[in-house]
Amino acid sequence: MEEQIIEKNKKYWDDHADLWFGTTALPKYGVKFATEDDLHFFSEVEGKKVLEICCGSGHSLKYLADKGAEELWGLDLSQKQLDNAGKLLKESGCNPKLICAPMEADSDIPQDYFDYVYSIYGIGWTTDLEGTFKKAASYLKSGGYFIFSWGHPLHYCVAKSYETGEDVVDNGALVFSRSYFDESYLKMPVHDTTVTFANRKISTFVNALYDAGFIIEKMIEQTDEKSLADTEDISPKAQKAKMVPLSMCFKCRKL
Repeated sequence: MEEQIIEKNKKYWDDHADLWFGTTALPKYGVKFATEDDLHFFSEVEGKKVLEICCGSGHSLKYLADKGAEELWGLDLSQKQLDNAGKLLKESGCNPKLICAPMEADSDIPQDYFDYVYSIYGIGWTTDLEGTFKKAASYLKSGGYFIFSWGHPLHYCVAKSYETGEDVVDNGALVFSRSYFDESYLKMPVHDTTVTFANRKISTFVNALYDAGFIIEKMIEQTDEKSLADTEDISPKAQKAKMVPLSMCFKCRKL
């Protein structure tokens, strides 16, 4: 089943990569969420070796290159995403090492090599969270950092309208259609098809990080202040962001 999910999701990203060019990339970590300008998780990246898991169109790698990162590596299961990333980075004067492979698979990424391994809104696509975290740890030097963001699990528990695809807000209250404790795979309609991923509890992420040998230094699940203070945007997503987090971010250190 997991191999079928990976292949189906790979096809989606190969077919639709251009539609996601530059979206959800550093300094952004997620939807209506604190940014790197607020969190400073990459404040010591100058001269460092970095690896992005699910690097997409390469915009986060470019951001870190502009901050002085010395060596850029990117991993993605979609060759189309890597084609876009390679073009963007080479036009920016960078010489990245890009690898096309699922994050769950063994690859030619060096061990005990990187100062930072990170993933911006990509890690939740994995079909093997524990194995992926252990691979991330193996790529890092001792004391290196693993930083990742993903959709908050409560975000995916809220019901969506069949007609509009919008979150359901009823008289200022959210309507939940999925249990927080249900970690089975869910299918999300997007564009002309569906994508598949598991909605995991926060404790599942925390325990998998511990088992992989990480210390969690920060966990952020805060809607950004601008969205919280906005009284003019009455869209369902804006209302939702004031009641539950839409995204989350972890900064972890390898022992």
